[in-house]
Amino acid sequence: MRPKEIQLIGEELAVKWETGEESYVPLRELRRACPCAVCSGEPDLLGMKRRPPRGALPPEAFRIERIETVGGYVLRPIWKDGHDLGIYTFELIRALGERFAGGGGSGP
Repeated sequence: MRPKEIQLIGEELAVKWETGEESYVPLRELRRACPCAVCSGEPDLLGMKRRPPRGALPPEAFRIERIETVGGYVLRPIWKDGHDLGIYTFELIRALGERFAGGGGSGP
């Protein structure tokens, strides 16, 4: 499933999907779900995932400068604190939207 429209609305990422459904993901949760190795860790030689210690993020870490679509299947937000390593699959964005929709569904 692909997005038809992507917008930043207040403190949320809003995505309208080709099906007409909509997903809304709070920017704070989108950043906390960053899938890059810096944020989520990466496996060592034994397959154990090591996650770097997480300190407090500045307010800019939860604001998006711009969003790029990469390869037709992922979004790459450029955060105002300069972080740009996370690429979010459309499936991950949709799952986050369902997670924060209050128990299922992703819009009307």
